[in-house]
Amino acid sequence: MGAAASADEAIPQDIAAALVDPACYADHRIHDAYRWLRANNPLGRAQLDAFDPFWVVTRHADILAISRQNDLFHNADRATTLTNKAVLERVHKITGQPNLVRSLVQMDAPDHPKYRARTQGWFMPANIAKFEARIREIARATVDRMAAKAAANGGVCDFVADVALGYPLHVIMEILGVPEADEPRMLKLTQELFGPQDPDTARVREALSAEVFAAMLQAVVADFAAYFQRITEDRRAHPRDDLATVIANAKINGEDMPLHDRTSYYMIVATAGHDTTSSSTAGAIWALAEDPAQFARVKADPELIPGLVDEAIRWMTPVKHFMRSATADTELGGRRIAKGDWLMLCYASGNRDEAVFEEADRFRCDRRPNRHVAFGYGAHLCLGQHLAKLEMRILFEEMLPRLSALSLAGPVKMTQATFVNGPKTLPIRVTMA
Repeated sequence: MGAAASADEAIPQDIAAALVDPACYADHRIHDAYRWLRANNPLGRAQLDAFDPFWVVTRHADILAISRQNDLFHNADRATTLTNKAVLERVHKITGQPNLVRSLVQMDAPDHPKYRARTQGWFMPANIAKFEARIREIARATVDRMAAKAAANGGVCDFVADVALGYPLHVIMEILGVPEADEPRMLKLTQELFGPQDPDTARVREALSAEVFAAMLQAVVADFAAYFQRITEDRRAHPRDDLATVIANAKINGEDMPLHDRTSYYMIVATAGHDTTSSSTAGAIWALAEDPAQFARVKADPELIPGLVDEAIRWMTPVKHFMRSATADTELGGRRIAKGDWLMLCYASGNRDEAVFEEADRFRCDRRPNRHVAFGYGAHLCLGQHLAKLEMRILFEEMLPRLSALSLAGPVKMTQATFVNGPKTLPIRVTMA
């Protein structure tokens, strides 16, 4: 859509190719691409044969400018994640829409504020504070299991498998109201939804055709729908004090929330509520394992833990991008954006923007201020940000006093995905105090 990019707008093919290559997100080459773009073409146009053209927004200020103009830059009109033309065509055949799901992320006003209001109160600090004691119990048990695993394995464990995946999953599922026995199923579905480009989490491990890729995602959505339909029936018959009861009984314009919207709502809570937190939690431990001096500082001064949490979220930025589309002709960063144009908001680039962050590529737990955009900005600011930060703070408050030494015990492996990615394996060696 739109005219061909002019010479000064066009992003070099090798840089554009990196933006759509899952492997570049796994081996950090994406940060080299971002760095080049911020310096040379911070609002350029990528043109690749397999994709509709899209603007690439890499500076912090431009990401904020787009995110605060929700009438001018929509979420729902086009795909909200970068998707190739063949898959987009398949998705449209399945749903008649540009997206497979219709969660808060894929909504604009007037629907977005109505749907967000149904659960927003649950995620406010005053409400989630009532879960703090229970979250602390879960954190303490998680650290106990990590210590036992390490003790049985010469002091070594995989922080992702043994801590980062299970802990936030258990917290959000308890708040949502999913039985603990079903947590492995939720984890598997989440990894298949967010990591379909990664060979370890894709249901199909060969090179995926557009047909297979879209069908695979559709199957994941169908599994979520079947599971949460049973939850809905139960909560309507037997309401409880959990988030699933709120969603199951939610009314929109006086009517029951439509089935597809309700399934999408459950999905955004169940998936975004743990996968991203897992990545940021692992990112913090990764950084501390590589920097003994910083580990010693945080351990000696618990007041640094909230800063450690925010810096881990900035440094890892699990959600690498969201897409927007222009609803009218406009100008941004000296570029003329046409109505209908697609824009890629590169949060992981904005979070390393040298104009905003001193020593942007360095992990600093004492960073003040830390105006990262990992949770987005504006009307679509992440609903679960306060819960995520609470979970991480409590885990580190429970874990750090019990660690007398921390180091890497092998290479860290990242997931291959252009949308949500983070550490897949994080082998660490610990000495428990």
